[in-house]
Amino acid sequence: MNIIGKNFIGYQQSAQSQRTFQSYVPASDTFLAEQFYCATSEETERAIQLAANTFNEYAAVPASQRAEFLMAITEEIMNCGDILLERAHLETGLPLARLRGERTRTINQLTQFAELIREGSWVDASIDTAQPDRPSGPKPDIRKMLVPIGPVVVFGSSNFPFAYSVAGVDTGPALAAGNPVVVKAHAAHPGVSDLTAQAIVKAAQRTGMPEGVFSMLYDDGFEVGSALTRHSASKAIGFTGSFKGGMAIYKMAQERDEPIPVYAEMGSVNPIVILPQYLKDNAESLAKTIAASVTLGAGQFCTNPGLVFVTESDGLEEFLTAYQKEISKVPPTTMLTAGICNAFYKLKKEAQQQPNVTELAVSKVPSSLHNQSEATILRVAGSDFIQNPRLHEEVFGPFSLLVICKNTDELLTAISGLKGQLTASLMTSEKEAIQHGAIVTQLGRISGRFIMNGVPTGVEVCPSMHHGGPFPASSIAQYTSVGRHSILRFVRPQSYQDWPDKLLPKPLQNANPLSIYRLLNNELTKQPIAKP
Repeated sequence: MNIIGKNFIGYQQSAQSQRTFQSYVPASDTFLAEQFYCATSEETERAIQLAANTFNEYAAVPASQRAEFLMAITEEIMNCGDILLERAHLETGLPLARLRGERTRTINQLTQFAELIREGSWVDASIDTAQPDRPSGPKPDIRKMLVPIGPVVVFGSSNFPFAYSVAGVDTGPALAAGNPVVVKAHAAHPGVSDLTAQAIVKAAQRTGMPEGVFSMLYDDGFEVGSALTRHSASKAIGFTGSFKGGMAIYKMAQERDEPIPVYAEMGSVNPIVILPQYLKDNAESLAKTIAASVTLGAGQFCTNPGLVFVTESDGLEEFLTAYQKEISKVPPTTMLTAGICNAFYKLKKEAQQQPNVTELAVSKVPSSLHNQSEATILRVAGSDFIQNPRLHEEVFGPFSLLVICKNTDELLTAISGLKGQLTASLMTSEKEAIQHGAIVTQLGRISGRFIMNGVPTGVEVCPSMHHGGPFPASSIAQYTSVGRHSILRFVRPQSYQDWPDKLLPKPLQNANPLSIYRLLNNELTKQPIAKP
Protein backbone atom coordinates (compact mmCIF):
# COMPACT_ATOMS: atom_id res chain seq x y z
CA MET A 1 0.00 0.00 0.00
CA ASN A 2 1.49 3.33 -1.09
CA ILE A 3 1.16 5.92 1.69
CA ILE A 4 1.76 9.53 0.66
CA GLY A 5 -0.88 11.36 2.62
CA LYS A 6 0.50 11.59 6.12
CA ASN A 7 -0.60 14.22 8.57
CA PHE A 8 1.67 17.27 8.82
CA ILE A 9 2.13 18.16 12.48
CA GLY A 10 4.57 21.01 12.90
CA TYR A 11 7.50 20.01 10.72
CA GLN A 12 6.92 16.28 11.12
CA GLN A 13 4.84 13.81 9.17
CA SER A 14 2.87 11.31 11.18
CA ALA A 15 0.80 8.29 10.20
CA GLN A 16 -0.52 6.58 13.31
CA SER A 17 -4.11 5.91 12.30
CA GLN A 18 -5.25 2.66 10.76
CA ARG A 19 -8.16 4.45 9.04
CA THR A 20 -7.34 5.62 5.52
CA PHE A 21 -9.09 6.95 2.43
CA GLN A 22 -8.16 7.48 -1.23
CA SER A 23 -8.32 10.27 -3.78
CA TYR A 24 -11.44 10.13 -5.90
CA VAL A 25 -11.28 10.92 -9.63
CA PRO A 26 -14.72 12.31 -10.55
CA ALA A 27 -14.21 12.26 -14.32
CA SER A 28 -13.65 8.50 -14.40
CA ASP A 29 -15.49 7.49 -11.19
CA THR A 30 -12.32 5.75 -9.94
CA PHE A 31 -9.89 6.04 -7.03
CA LEU A 32 -6.15 6.64 -7.10
CA ALA A 33 -3.88 4.11 -5.43
CA GLU A 34 -2.40 6.32 -2.71
CA GLN A 35 -3.76 6.13 0.81
CA PHE A 36 -4.30 9.05 3.20
CA TYR A 37 -4.31 8.61 6.97
CA CYS A 38 -7.17 10.11 8.96
CA ALA A 39 -5.67 11.90 11.95
CA THR A 40 -5.99 10.26 15.33
CA SER A 41 -7.20 12.12 18.40
CA GLU A 42 -3.59 12.14 19.64
CA GLU A 43 -2.34 13.73 16.41
CA THR A 44 -5.11 16.31 16.52
CA GLU A 45 -4.22 17.19 20.12
CA ARG A 46 -0.52 17.45 19.31
CA ALA A 47 -1.11 19.73 16.32
CA ILE A 48 -3.26 22.25 18.20
CA GLN A 49 -1.02 22.15 21.28
CA LEU A 50 2.04 22.83 19.13
CA ALA A 51 0.22 25.82 17.67
CA ALA A 52 -0.65 27.08 21.15
CA ASN A 53 2.87 26.56 22.46
CA THR A 54 4.47 28.41 19.56
CA PHE A 55 1.98 31.30 19.43
CA ASN A 56 3.95 33.78 21.55
CA GLU A 57 7.17 33.04 19.67
CA TYR A 58 5.59 33.35 16.24
CA ALA A 59 3.62 36.48 17.15
CA ALA A 60 6.95 38.10 18.12
CA VAL A 61 8.55 37.31 14.75
CA PRO A 62 9.14 40.67 12.99
CA ALA A 63 6.70 41.45 10.20
CA SER A 64 9.54 41.51 7.68
CA GLN A 65 10.39 37.88 8.49
CA ARG A 66 6.76 36.80 8.35
CA ALA A 67 6.62 38.45 4.92
CA GLU A 68 9.64 36.39 3.86
CA PHE A 69 7.80 33.27 5.04
CA LEU A 70 4.75 34.12 2.92
CA MET A 71 6.89 34.80 -0.14
CA ALA A 72 8.77 31.54 0.42
CA ILE A 73 5.40 29.74 0.37
CA THR A 74 4.65 31.25 -3.04
CA GLU A 75 8.03 30.11 -4.32
CA GLU A 76 7.62 26.58 -3.03
CA ILE A 77 4.12 26.31 -4.50
CA MET A 78 5.47 27.37 -7.88
CA ASN A 79 8.33 24.89 -7.47
CA CYS A 80 5.71 22.11 -7.46
CA GLY A 81 5.23 22.93 -11.15
CA ASP A 82 2.71 21.09 -13.28
CA ILE A 83 2.55 18.16 -10.87
CA LEU A 84 0.36 20.27 -8.58
CA LEU A 85 -1.92 21.36 -11.42
CA GLU A 86 -2.26 17.84 -12.83
CA ARG A 87 -3.09 16.42 -9.43
CA ALA A 88 -5.74 19.09 -8.93
CA HIS A 89 -7.20 18.30 -12.35
CA LEU A 90 -7.46 14.62 -11.44
CA GLU A 91 -9.04 15.20 -8.03
CA THR A 92 -11.50 17.95 -8.98
CA GLY A 93 -12.22 17.57 -12.69
CA LEU A 94 -11.55 21.30 -13.09
CA PRO A 95 -9.84 22.34 -16.35
CA LEU A 96 -6.10 22.96 -16.24
CA ALA A 97 -6.53 26.53 -17.51
CA ARG A 98 -8.89 27.33 -14.63
CA LEU A 99 -6.52 25.73 -12.13
CA ARG A 100 -3.54 27.63 -13.49
CA GLY A 101 -5.44 30.88 -12.99
CA GLU A 102 -6.48 29.89 -9.47
CA ARG A 103 -2.89 29.06 -8.56
CA THR A 104 -1.86 32.54 -9.77
CA ARG A 105 -4.62 34.07 -7.68
CA THR A 106 -3.36 32.21 -4.62
CA ILE A 107 0.20 33.41 -5.21
CA ASN A 108 -1.09 36.98 -5.60
CA GLN A 109 -3.09 36.73 -2.37
CA LEU A 110 -0.04 35.68 -0.39
CA THR A 111 2.09 38.33 -2.06
CA GLN A 112 -0.42 41.05 -1.15
CA PHE A 113 -0.31 40.01 2.50
CA ALA A 114 3.50 40.02 2.47
CA GLU A 115 3.41 43.57 1.10
CA LEU A 116 0.76 44.60 3.63
CA ILE A 117 2.67 43.50 6.73
CA ARG A 118 5.93 44.92 5.40
CA GLU A 119 4.30 48.33 5.02
CA GLY A 120 2.81 48.04 8.49
CA SER A 121 -0.02 50.54 8.76
CA TRP A 122 -2.59 47.71 8.87
CA VAL A 123 -1.97 47.43 12.65
CA ASP A 124 -3.96 50.70 12.92
CA ALA A 125 -1.69 52.13 15.58
CA SER A 126 -3.24 54.95 17.62
CA ILE A 127 -1.38 57.14 20.12
CA ASP A 128 -2.99 59.42 22.72
CA THR A 129 -0.29 61.16 24.70
CA ALA A 130 -0.63 62.02 28.37
CA GLN A 131 -1.96 65.36 29.64
CA PRO A 132 -1.04 65.51 33.33
CA ASP A 133 -2.28 69.11 33.67
CA ARG A 134 -5.64 68.70 31.96
CA PRO A 135 -8.20 70.88 33.81
CA SER A 136 -10.79 68.12 34.05
CA GLY A 137 -8.19 65.72 35.51
CA PRO A 138 -4.95 64.06 34.44
CA LYS A 139 -5.12 62.14 31.18
CA PRO A 140 -2.96 58.97 30.93
CA ASP A 141 -0.83 57.98 27.96
CA ILE A 142 -2.91 55.44 25.98
CA ARG A 143 -1.84 53.67 22.81
CA LYS A 144 -3.60 51.00 20.77
CA MET A 145 -2.88 48.61 17.90
CA LEU A 146 -4.11 45.34 16.44
CA VAL A 147 -2.45 42.15 17.68
CA PRO A 148 -2.78 38.45 16.70
CA ILE A 149 -5.33 36.33 18.54
CA GLY A 150 -3.85 32.82 18.66
CA PRO A 151 -4.13 29.51 16.79
CA VAL A 152 -6.51 29.64 13.81
CA VAL A 153 -8.27 26.53 12.51
CA VAL A 154 -8.88 26.47 8.76
CA PHE A 155 -11.28 24.15 6.94
CA GLY A 156 -10.29 23.65 3.30
CA SER A 157 -13.10 23.98 0.76
CA SER A 158 -13.92 21.61 -2.08
CA ASN A 159 -14.47 24.03 -4.97
CA PHE A 160 -11.21 25.99 -4.81
CA PRO A 161 -8.31 23.54 -4.21
CA PHE A 162 -5.78 26.40 -4.07
CA ALA A 163 -7.42 29.77 -3.31
CA TYR A 164 -9.73 28.52 -0.51
CA SER A 165 -7.76 25.56 0.69
CA VAL A 166 -4.48 24.82 2.48
CA ALA A 167 -2.66 28.05 1.49
CA GLY A 168 -5.75 30.10 0.71
CA VAL A 169 -7.82 33.05 1.90
CA ASP A 170 -7.84 31.97 5.56
CA THR A 171 -4.33 30.57 6.00
CA GLY A 172 -2.60 33.53 4.30
CA PRO A 173 -3.98 36.37 6.44
CA ALA A 174 -3.84 34.29 9.63
CA LEU A 175 -0.12 33.63 9.16
CA ALA A 176 0.47 37.22 8.08
CA ALA A 177 -1.08 38.55 11.30
CA GLY A 178 1.15 36.35 13.46
CA ASN A 179 -1.13 33.38 14.20
CA PRO A 180 -0.18 29.70 13.89
CA VAL A 181 -2.56 27.74 11.64
CA VAL A 182 -3.95 24.21 11.80
CA VAL A 183 -5.64 23.12 8.56
CA LYS A 184 -8.22 20.37 8.31
CA ALA A 185 -7.66 19.30 4.70
CA HIS A 186 -10.68 18.69 2.48
CA ALA A 187 -11.10 15.04 1.57
CA ALA A 188 -12.05 15.94 -2.01
CA HIS A 189 -8.46 16.85 -2.96
CA PRO A 190 -6.05 15.23 -0.49
CA GLY A 191 -3.18 14.95 -2.98
CA VAL A 192 -3.29 18.68 -3.72
CA SER A 193 -3.39 19.33 0.02
CA ASP A 194 -0.37 17.08 0.56
CA LEU A 195 1.72 18.92 -2.05
CA THR A 196 0.66 22.34 -0.74
CA ALA A 197 1.39 21.40 2.86
CA GLN A 198 4.85 20.21 1.85
CA ALA A 199 5.42 23.61 0.20
CA ILE A 200 4.41 25.47 3.38
CA VAL A 201 6.60 23.26 5.57
CA LYS A 202 9.62 23.81 3.31
CA ALA A 203 8.97 27.56 3.37
CA ALA A 204 8.76 27.55 7.18
CA GLN A 205 12.03 25.68 7.47
CA ARG A 206 13.77 27.93 4.91
CA THR A 207 12.79 31.09 6.78
CA GLY A 208 13.39 29.84 10.32
CA MET A 209 9.80 29.82 11.53
CA PRO A 210 9.12 28.08 14.86
CA GLU A 211 7.86 24.52 14.83
CA GLY A 212 4.09 24.35 15.09
CA VAL A 213 3.44 27.48 13.07
CA PHE A 214 1.62 25.25 10.55
CA SER A 215 0.02 21.82 10.75
CA MET A 216 -2.37 19.96 8.47
CA LEU A 217 -4.59 17.01 9.35
CA TYR A 218 -6.62 14.62 7.20
CA ASP A 219 -10.07 13.25 7.85
CA ASP A 220 -12.84 11.99 5.60
CA GLY A 221 -15.44 12.63 8.29
CA PHE A 222 -16.20 15.12 11.07
CA GLU A 223 -14.15 13.90 14.02
CA VAL A 224 -11.01 16.01 13.44
CA GLY A 225 -12.90 19.18 12.58
CA SER A 226 -15.11 18.84 15.64
CA ALA A 227 -12.13 18.28 17.93
CA LEU A 228 -10.27 21.31 16.57
CA THR A 229 -13.33 23.52 16.88
CA ARG A 230 -13.99 22.50 20.48
CA HIS A 231 -10.37 22.67 21.63
CA SER A 232 -9.66 25.44 24.12
CA ALA A 233 -6.46 26.44 22.29
CA SER A 234 -8.32 27.33 19.07
CA LYS A 235 -9.09 31.05 18.88
CA ALA A 236 -10.86 31.44 15.50
CA ILE A 237 -12.24 29.35 12.65
CA GLY A 238 -12.13 29.95 8.90
CA PHE A 239 -14.65 27.95 6.87
CA THR A 240 -16.05 27.92 3.35
CA GLY A 241 -18.75 25.42 2.49
CA SER A 242 -22.38 24.53 3.00
CA PHE A 243 -24.83 26.26 5.31
CA LYS A 244 -25.34 23.01 7.21
CA GLY A 245 -21.61 22.50 7.74
CA GLY A 246 -20.95 26.14 8.62
CA MET A 247 -23.75 26.27 11.18
CA ALA A 248 -22.66 22.99 12.79
CA ILE A 249 -19.19 24.47 13.34
CA TYR A 250 -20.64 27.80 14.49
CA LYS A 251 -22.85 26.13 17.11
CA MET A 252 -19.95 24.04 18.43
CA ALA A 253 -17.81 27.17 18.73
CA GLN A 254 -20.51 29.05 20.64
CA GLU A 255 -21.09 26.16 23.05
CA ARG A 256 -17.48 26.21 24.28
CA ASP A 257 -16.56 27.63 27.69
CA GLU A 258 -14.82 30.35 25.68
CA PRO A 259 -16.87 31.02 22.51
CA ILE A 260 -14.75 31.93 19.51
CA PRO A 261 -15.55 33.61 16.17
CA VAL A 262 -16.37 31.42 13.19
CA TYR A 263 -15.86 33.20 9.89
CA ALA A 264 -18.03 30.98 7.72
CA GLU A 265 -19.00 31.58 4.12
CA MET A 266 -22.05 29.38 3.66
CA GLY A 267 -23.56 29.92 0.24
CA SER A 268 -25.63 32.39 -1.72
CA VAL A 269 -28.09 32.54 -4.61
CA ASN A 270 -26.70 35.89 -5.82
CA PRO A 271 -29.86 37.38 -7.35
CA ILE A 272 -29.76 39.28 -10.62
CA VAL A 273 -32.54 41.81 -11.19
CA ILE A 274 -33.19 43.12 -14.72
CA LEU A 275 -35.29 46.25 -14.94
CA PRO A 276 -37.79 46.52 -17.84
CA GLN A 277 -36.19 49.12 -20.10
CA TYR A 278 -32.76 47.57 -19.78
CA LEU A 279 -34.22 44.17 -20.65
CA LYS A 280 -35.85 45.61 -23.75
CA ASP A 281 -32.62 47.24 -24.92
CA ASN A 282 -30.26 44.35 -24.13
CA ALA A 283 -32.28 41.12 -24.18
CA GLU A 284 -29.94 38.93 -26.25
CA SER A 285 -26.66 40.11 -24.72
CA LEU A 286 -28.08 39.71 -21.22
CA ALA A 287 -29.10 36.13 -21.96
CA LYS A 288 -25.59 35.27 -23.14
CA THR A 289 -23.88 36.93 -20.20
CA ILE A 290 -26.13 35.44 -17.53
CA ALA A 291 -26.08 31.94 -19.05
CA ALA A 292 -22.28 31.99 -19.02
CA SER A 293 -22.24 33.09 -15.37
CA VAL A 294 -24.79 30.48 -14.25
CA THR A 295 -22.82 27.63 -15.84
CA LEU A 296 -19.27 28.84 -15.18
CA GLY A 297 -17.26 26.10 -13.50
CA ALA A 298 -20.29 23.78 -13.61
CA GLY A 299 -22.03 26.29 -11.33
CA GLN A 300 -19.64 25.43 -8.49
CA PHE A 301 -18.70 28.98 -7.51
CA CYS A 302 -20.20 30.60 -4.43
CA THR A 303 -21.11 33.51 -6.72
CA ASN A 304 -22.99 31.78 -9.55
CA PRO A 305 -26.40 33.49 -9.97
CA GLY A 306 -29.12 31.14 -8.76
CA LEU A 307 -32.00 33.62 -9.19
CA VAL A 308 -32.83 35.99 -12.04
CA PHE A 309 -35.76 38.42 -11.75
CA VAL A 310 -37.52 40.00 -14.74
CA THR A 311 -40.92 41.51 -15.40
CA GLU A 312 -43.60 40.85 -18.04
CA SER A 313 -42.37 43.58 -20.36
CA ASP A 314 -41.03 44.26 -23.84
CA GLY A 315 -37.96 42.20 -24.58
CA LEU A 316 -38.93 39.28 -22.33
CA GLU A 317 -39.72 36.84 -25.16
CA GLU A 318 -36.47 37.71 -26.94
CA PHE A 319 -34.59 37.15 -23.69
CA LEU A 320 -36.29 33.77 -23.07
CA THR A 321 -35.47 32.54 -26.58
CA ALA A 322 -31.83 33.59 -26.32
CA TYR A 323 -31.51 32.18 -22.79
CA GLN A 324 -32.82 28.78 -23.91
CA LYS A 325 -30.41 28.77 -26.84
CA GLU A 326 -27.38 29.58 -24.70
CA ILE A 327 -28.16 26.98 -22.05
CA SER A 328 -28.89 24.23 -24.59
CA LYS A 329 -25.37 24.42 -26.00
CA VAL A 330 -23.52 24.24 -22.67
CA PRO A 331 -21.22 21.18 -22.84
CA PRO A 332 -21.16 18.52 -20.11
CA THR A 333 -18.88 19.50 -17.23
CA THR A 334 -17.46 17.27 -14.51
CA MET A 335 -18.55 18.17 -11.00
CA LEU A 336 -16.14 18.14 -8.06
CA THR A 337 -17.29 14.96 -6.34
CA ALA A 338 -19.93 12.29 -6.68
CA GLY A 339 -21.57 13.62 -3.53
CA ILE A 340 -21.82 17.16 -4.91
CA CYS A 341 -23.16 15.82 -8.20
CA ASN A 342 -25.80 13.67 -6.49
CA ALA A 343 -26.84 16.59 -4.28
CA PHE A 344 -27.18 18.82 -7.35
CA TYR A 345 -29.60 16.44 -9.08
CA LYS A 346 -31.54 15.83 -5.85
CA LEU A 347 -32.03 19.55 -5.14
CA LYS A 348 -32.78 20.28 -8.77
CA LYS A 349 -35.49 17.63 -8.80
CA GLU A 350 -37.01 19.04 -5.60
CA ALA A 351 -37.15 22.49 -7.18
CA GLN A 352 -38.78 21.11 -10.33
CA GLN A 353 -41.47 19.45 -8.24
CA GLN A 354 -42.54 22.69 -6.55
CA PRO A 355 -46.01 23.99 -7.56
CA ASN A 356 -46.18 25.90 -10.86
CA VAL A 357 -42.45 25.56 -11.59
CA THR A 358 -41.68 24.67 -15.21
CA GLU A 359 -38.54 23.94 -17.18
CA LEU A 360 -37.22 26.68 -19.44
CA ALA A 361 -33.98 25.13 -20.68
CA VAL A 362 -31.78 22.13 -20.00
CA SER A 363 -28.48 20.86 -21.39
CA LYS A 364 -28.68 17.07 -21.66
CA VAL A 365 -25.67 14.96 -20.63
CA PRO A 366 -24.71 11.70 -22.38
CA SER A 367 -25.38 8.76 -20.05
CA SER A 368 -21.89 7.32 -20.63
CA LEU A 369 -20.18 10.15 -18.71
CA HIS A 370 -19.57 10.25 -14.97
CA ASN A 371 -20.50 13.05 -12.53
CA GLN A 372 -21.53 15.43 -15.29
CA SER A 373 -23.69 18.47 -14.63
CA GLU A 374 -26.92 19.08 -16.53
CA ALA A 375 -27.28 22.85 -16.85
CA THR A 376 -30.86 23.74 -15.97
CA ILE A 377 -33.01 26.86 -15.96
CA LEU A 378 -36.46 26.71 -14.39
CA ARG A 379 -39.12 29.41 -14.45
CA VAL A 380 -41.86 30.49 -12.05
CA ALA A 381 -44.26 33.39 -11.68
CA GLY A 382 -43.41 36.06 -9.16
CA SER A 383 -46.53 35.40 -7.07
CA ASP A 384 -45.64 31.70 -6.70
CA PHE A 385 -42.05 32.56 -5.79
CA ILE A 386 -43.20 34.94 -3.07
CA GLN A 387 -45.41 32.26 -1.49
CA ASN A 388 -42.81 29.47 -1.58
CA PRO A 389 -39.60 30.06 0.46
CA ARG A 390 -38.16 26.74 -0.75
CA LEU A 391 -37.59 28.37 -4.11
CA HIS A 392 -35.26 30.88 -2.43
CA GLU A 393 -32.71 28.19 -1.54
CA GLU A 394 -29.39 27.51 -3.26
CA VAL A 395 -28.93 24.61 -5.68
CA PHE A 396 -25.15 24.21 -5.89
CA GLY A 397 -24.37 23.59 -9.55
CA PRO A 398 -25.31 24.95 -13.00
CA PHE A 399 -28.84 25.86 -12.01
CA SER A 400 -30.88 29.05 -11.93
CA LEU A 401 -34.51 29.97 -11.40
CA LEU A 402 -36.04 32.67 -13.56
CA VAL A 403 -38.71 34.59 -11.64
CA ILE A 404 -41.13 36.43 -13.93
CA CYS A 405 -42.99 39.15 -12.07
CA LYS A 406 -46.06 41.01 -13.30
CA ASN A 407 -44.48 44.39 -12.66
CA THR A 408 -41.77 46.12 -10.64
CA ASP A 409 -44.01 46.32 -7.57
CA GLU A 410 -44.28 42.54 -7.47
CA LEU A 411 -40.56 42.30 -8.18
CA LEU A 412 -39.83 44.46 -5.13
CA THR A 413 -42.04 42.21 -2.99
CA ALA A 414 -40.23 39.13 -4.32
CA ILE A 415 -36.72 40.37 -3.52
CA SER A 416 -37.87 41.69 -0.14
CA GLY A 417 -38.33 38.08 0.96
CA LEU A 418 -34.73 37.12 0.21
CA LYS A 419 -32.18 36.48 2.95
CA GLY A 420 -28.58 37.74 3.04
CA GLN A 421 -26.44 37.24 -0.05
CA LEU A 422 -22.80 37.47 -1.01
CA THR A 423 -23.79 39.52 -4.06
CA ALA A 424 -26.72 41.15 -5.81
CA SER A 425 -26.67 42.45 -9.39
CA LEU A 426 -28.88 45.13 -10.94
CA MET A 427 -29.13 45.38 -14.71
CA THR A 428 -30.30 48.92 -15.43
CA SER A 429 -29.52 52.35 -16.78
CA GLU A 430 -28.69 55.16 -14.40
CA LYS A 431 -32.03 56.82 -15.17
CA GLU A 432 -34.01 53.64 -14.56
CA ALA A 433 -32.17 52.97 -11.31
CA ILE A 434 -33.21 56.40 -10.04
CA GLN A 435 -36.82 55.62 -10.94
CA HIS A 436 -36.74 52.39 -8.92
CA GLY A 437 -34.95 53.52 -5.79
CA ALA A 438 -36.76 51.06 -3.52
CA ILE A 439 -35.42 48.10 -5.54
CA VAL A 440 -31.91 49.56 -5.45
CA THR A 441 -32.12 50.05 -1.69
CA GLN A 442 -33.45 46.58 -1.00
CA LEU A 443 -30.80 44.81 -3.08
CA GLY A 444 -28.11 46.81 -1.33
CA ARG A 445 -29.50 45.86 2.07
CA ILE A 446 -29.25 42.11 1.48
CA SER A 447 -25.86 41.95 -0.29
CA GLY A 448 -22.20 42.20 0.58
CA ARG A 449 -21.20 43.20 -2.96
CA PHE A 450 -23.69 45.16 -5.08
CA ILE A 451 -23.02 45.03 -8.83
CA MET A 452 -24.40 47.25 -11.57
CA ASN A 453 -24.67 45.76 -15.08
CA GLY A 454 -22.37 42.87 -14.34
CA VAL A 455 -22.52 39.26 -13.20
CA PRO A 456 -21.28 38.12 -9.77
CA THR A 457 -18.81 35.47 -10.93
CA GLY A 458 -15.27 36.79 -10.76
CA VAL A 459 -14.07 38.03 -7.37
CA GLU A 460 -11.31 40.62 -7.70
CA VAL A 461 -8.60 40.34 -5.03
CA CYS A 462 -8.14 43.95 -3.96
CA PRO A 463 -8.50 46.09 -0.81
CA SER A 464 -11.99 47.32 -1.72
CA MET A 465 -13.45 43.85 -2.28
CA HIS A 466 -15.95 42.64 0.29
CA HIS A 467 -16.54 38.92 -0.06
CA GLY A 468 -19.10 38.22 2.61
CA GLY A 469 -22.67 39.23 3.25
CA PRO A 470 -25.55 39.32 5.71
CA PHE A 471 -26.51 36.01 7.32
CA PRO A 472 -26.85 33.31 6.05
CA ALA A 473 -24.40 34.14 3.25
CA SER A 474 -21.74 34.45 5.94
CA SER A 475 -21.77 34.10 9.70
CA ILE A 476 -20.31 37.57 10.41
CA ALA A 477 -21.28 40.11 7.76
CA GLN A 478 -18.75 42.74 8.85
CA TYR A 479 -15.75 40.77 7.55
CA THR A 480 -14.46 39.68 4.15
CA SER A 481 -12.60 36.51 3.21
CA VAL A 482 -11.00 38.17 0.17
CA GLY A 483 -8.67 41.15 0.01
CA ARG A 484 -6.32 42.76 2.49
CA HIS A 485 -9.03 43.50 5.03
CA SER A 486 -9.54 39.76 5.57
CA ILE A 487 -6.61 39.94 7.99
CA LEU A 488 -8.92 41.77 10.42
CA ARG A 489 -10.66 38.47 11.19
CA PHE A 490 -7.59 37.18 12.98
CA VAL A 491 -6.57 40.13 15.16
CA ARG A 492 -7.94 42.05 18.13
CA PRO A 493 -7.32 45.56 19.52
CA GLN A 494 -4.87 45.90 22.41
CA SER A 495 -4.48 49.12 24.41
CA TYR A 496 -1.41 50.04 26.48
CA GLN A 497 -1.67 52.62 29.26
CA ASP A 498 1.31 54.49 30.73
CA TRP A 499 3.97 52.10 29.45
CA PRO A 500 7.57 53.30 28.99
CA ASP A 501 8.33 53.92 25.34
CA LYS A 502 11.05 51.26 25.07
CA LEU A 503 8.73 48.56 26.46
CA LEU A 504 5.95 49.26 23.97
CA PRO A 505 5.52 47.30 20.73
CA LYS A 506 7.54 48.96 17.99
CA PRO A 507 4.50 50.38 16.12
CA LEU A 508 3.51 52.32 19.26
CA GLN A 509 6.89 53.75 20.12
CA ASN A 510 7.34 57.48 19.63
CA ALA A 511 10.24 56.99 17.25
CA ASN A 512 8.37 54.68 14.91
CA PRO A 513 4.64 55.44 14.63
CA LEU A 514 2.83 53.30 12.08
CA SER A 515 -0.51 55.07 12.27
CA ILE A 516 -1.46 57.60 9.62
CA TYR A 517 -2.72 59.90 12.36
CA ARG A 518 -1.46 60.48 15.91
CA LEU A 519 -3.46 62.25 18.54
CA LEU A 520 -0.94 64.49 20.31
CA ASN A 521 -2.19 66.63 23.21
CA ASN A 522 -5.70 66.40 21.72
CA GLU A 523 -4.56 67.83 18.37
CA LEU A 524 -4.93 65.58 15.35
CA THR A 525 -1.74 65.87 13.29
CA LYS A 526 -0.85 63.96 10.16
CA GLN A 527 2.32 61.88 10.35
CA PRO A 528 4.27 59.95 7.71
CA ILE A 529 3.95 56.18 7.67
CA ALA A 530 7.19 54.60 8.82
CA LYS A 531 8.46 51.20 7.81
CA PRO A 532 8.15 48.47 10.47
